[in-house]
Amino acid sequence: MSSTRPHHVAVVGSGPSGFYAAAALLDADLDVRVDVLDRLATPWGLVRGGVAPDHPKIKSVSAQYAKTAARDGFRFFGHVEVGACDGEAHEPGCGRVDRAELLERYDAVIYAVGSQTERRLDIPGEDLPGSIASVDFVGWYNGHPDHAGLEPALDSERAVVVGAGNVALDVARMLVLPVDDLRATDTADHALEALARSSVRKALVCGRRGAAQAAFTTTELRELDKITGLAVRADPEQVPEGMADDESLAKGTRRNLEALRRWATTEPDPQADREIAFRFLRSPVEIRGEDRVEEIVLAVNRLETGDDGRVRAVDTGERETVPTGLVVRAVGYRGLPLSGLPFDEATGTVPHAEGCVEGCAREYVAGWIKRGPSGIIGTNKKDAHETVRHVLADLAEQEPSDRPSLEDTEKWLRERCPELVDQAGWESIDAHECGRGDTDGRPRVKVIEREEFVRLASA
Repeated sequence: MSSTRPHHVAVVGSGPSGFYAAAALLDADLDVRVDVLDRLATPWGLVRGGVAPDHPKIKSVSAQYAKTAARDGFRFFGHVEVGACDGEAHEPGCGRVDRAELLERYDAVIYAVGSQTERRLDIPGEDLPGSIASVDFVGWYNGHPDHAGLEPALDSERAVVVGAGNVALDVARMLVLPVDDLRATDTADHALEALARSSVRKALVCGRRGAAQAAFTTTELRELDKITGLAVRADPEQVPEGMADDESLAKGTRRNLEALRRWATTEPDPQADREIAFRFLRSPVEIRGEDRVEEIVLAVNRLETGDDGRVRAVDTGERETVPTGLVVRAVGYRGLPLSGLPFDEATGTVPHAEGCVEGCAREYVAGWIKRGPSGIIGTNKKDAHETVRHVLADLAEQEPSDRPSLEDTEKWLRERCPELVDQAGWESIDAHECGRGDTDGRPRVKVIEREEFVRLASA
């Protein structure tokens, strides 16, 4: 039976999966109103805080999210933290709400909170100064408020990036790009200043398995050819002749191998003053140093194919030591538990059936907290639509409810979260950032401080 009042759904998290879920709900035949809640003042998740600044085309997907936000029935509420408050009752002004309170006020709750932390290497020396997680480094150069205070060690010539995916490639590229190339981007000002002083001229990208198992996309790899003054190196023995002709490999993998083979067999420009080198079949086993990182020890691996057909890296016992003052760990993201919801520690996700949280009526998941940190931005659209299909089916079967009105829910949120930023507030922040960027020919100059977000949102 359909309710006489609009169905009211909360989406926790305003990244791509959250916005795709909101759009799908608003497209439904049912009368659905959507509140998107985020602990930050700003929406768009990793599109704002994770995509490399020199990739403006990827960031342009935010225009779609802005169209969703302009639709009737959509509300954004930033600076709203969803989670337990150390076992104590929530009080007005604490800035937090919990899931039980959301379920009292909403007909359904979708958690689209992403994967907010790093996967650990679990090796000696991992926490030495100069060893940092890519989630922190990426957040730092993108102006994420949680990471703006990071002070990466940029005083050595070589940095080692552990990982063989696009995030590792982004990190390596950001470390060696001429800073003048970044001045036209939305790279955070504090990062521009630090990168201008940086001594890093070489980035070594290390992958645990072979070149054919690397998770780079071909577009990302080929972009390296466009960077002036950059030498790109690969080991000819790790990308042997004919490897790219193996038709059992995916087309994208063969294209990657073609690029790597070309770099392995072509002498770089002798005038190049910066370098990205790829080294495969290497796993970090120790990071060494007295008071900070001084070197990283890599295990030399070989590949073996298991009975399940999966290719695994096996330690040969041989070791290689690389001097460096900076190690960036880019081996993946990991979700965090949500208070009161089931959680799979092995995968860092919430157990679910096509987005329906196991054992939790009217609660759903979408995006990385649902499937793990995989895919590209567009992957979240199909993922969110799967979840929303179940949400809508469940809403259609719900009995009419006497839950609080839209107005009462907003009043409650504002009392609980006095620094709340609504859609109009975000638009004021957005206009301010873009206006600052116009002066210097940049897309935007990001605000970092919470107090400034609040001031701009209430102006």
